[in-house]
Amino acid sequence: MENHEKETNSNFIRDIIDDDLRTGKHKEIATRFPPEPNGYLHIGHAKSICLNFGIAIDYKGTCNLRFDDTNPALEDVEYVDAIQNDIKWLGFQWDNMHYASDYFQQLYQYAIELIKSNKAFVCQLTPDENKEYRGTIKSPGKNSPYRDRSIEENLELFEKMKNGEFEEGAAVLRAKIDMASPNLNMRDPVIYRIKKVHHHRTGDDWCIYPMYDFTHCLSDAIEHITHSLCSLEFEDHRPLYDWFVDNVSSVSKPRQIEFARLNLTHTVMSKRKLLRLVEENKVIGWDDPRLPTVSGMRRRGYTPEAIKDFCERIGLAKANSMVDFSLLQFCVREELNKKAMRVMAVLDPLKVVITNYPEGQIEELQAENNPEDPEDKGRKIIFSRELYIEREDFMENPPKKYFRMSPGKEVRLKHAYYVTCNDVIKDDDGNIVEVHCTYDPTTKGGWSDDGRKVKGTSHWVSASHNFKAEVRLYDHLFNSEVPEEAGDFMEDINPDSLTYAENCILEAGLKDAEPGTHFQFLRTGYFYTDPIDSKPGAPVFNRTCTMRDTWARIKRNMKK
Repeated sequence: MENHEKETNSNFIRDIIDDDLRTGKHKEIATRFPPEPNGYLHIGHAKSICLNFGIAIDYKGTCNLRFDDTNPALEDVEYVDAIQNDIKWLGFQWDNMHYASDYFQQLYQYAIELIKSNKAFVCQLTPDENKEYRGTIKSPGKNSPYRDRSIEENLELFEKMKNGEFEEGAAVLRAKIDMASPNLNMRDPVIYRIKKVHHHRTGDDWCIYPMYDFTHCLSDAIEHITHSLCSLEFEDHRPLYDWFVDNVSSVSKPRQIEFARLNLTHTVMSKRKLLRLVEENKVIGWDDPRLPTVSGMRRRGYTPEAIKDFCERIGLAKANSMVDFSLLQFCVREELNKKAMRVMAVLDPLKVVITNYPEGQIEELQAENNPEDPEDKGRKIIFSRELYIEREDFMENPPKKYFRMSPGKEVRLKHAYYVTCNDVIKDDDGNIVEVHCTYDPTTKGGWSDDGRKVKGTSHWVSASHNFKAEVRLYDHLFNSEVPEEAGDFMEDINPDSLTYAENCILEAGLKDAEPGTHFQFLRTGYFYTDPIDSKPGAPVFNRTCTMRDTWARIKRNMKK
């Protein structure tokens, strides 16, 4: 496998932290990972997890897990549990676990503070009116007619909102900032809205819920977070983040720093879009191996080490960019090359009969499990007169430089012998059904002492000692590199994103493969025993990735 050097990663966030420590602004570093429990984590979240937890580890600080559970209509305990499981699987452990709902009472008091300082008001514009009053990027907004209500009236109305005396949409609490600001986020943003929805933790205690921009920064402050690391789409929200922290009696003054979000080719990263794929049964669930979710990648056979290596290689940047999916698979190959057991499996079998090998005889041959493991003692495999090879490893009328099996050509059977094709057997329709060969018994182990050079090597499985299993071949879920650019991303789904090797024949020993085990099917790819659908004696294999390294080709083209 070609060795790729890691990219030089941008470290501007660490530079900021180093400067804050050097100047004495902070003595200890505190970060947090704040997912909303409205879906499963994906590879973009993994990048944020590696960043936040990694910084806490490297600087001997702390990292909290905080669930942003302020929108109960979309949130569920299932997602809370899945998020915790994904973080632990990636190899991280939070110092404290919190929920935004832990702070509902404190956030309510902060809202009261803003009202009392004449910096918040209850607004009863309709959604359409509010949109009209807000203005556009090119034109300023105009003040709500409710903006100048007295402090006493706002306190009374906000209390009525909390007590459920208004219907949803009838009133909101807004910050009083600047309707002429060029930053639309600063144009009297909504702080609280009414949602008469049962909350998975607080039940029906509240019918008003704080907005993200209000909740996020003040939760950071309450938890003494020093550096609030978030993706680039929140850059325009930073002035509002600072405004809230500066205008209430918050506990601390955290600093928001933005970094580029991860965009990956041939997939979508929006939880809303991923949810649509799940709900419309385009995939089997959140853990479908074709999805970029952490649970999907885990089920496909990706490892935590490979994902963390990928996140390190792409580094941190201040501008959004698109990362090629092949880099992720390169990292997976690098990791699985070290740990995956080598086995032989024939996805599309063609029968081979070795005519000069004794009928009924079998023999045990020595095969290596993993050449990367210096302590590997190998395993025994069964060789017999009748075998199966890959159909694509034979061609009756080959072109020049074709080194696999063809009439009159000698090839090597992996771990076994040199064989030469002498005859081709076809059915009535002219389809090749088997080939006949002779073998050289002096080439046991796949080597010759007389200096013969054999370029072609085929893997094989004994016809008398094997078993069949369900083998799932996964490919890109979408045809286009950027599905959104093709129009409706749902129309860009690759119909061949999941196919099956229906006649696959595997080494007999794989029948006892444990769920959650990695294998390299020689010359074919890396496979993973499905941890959910596999049963004792009936494993199901998911293709993690092929052996082909497209990232190597992409990097070579980039250098030209």
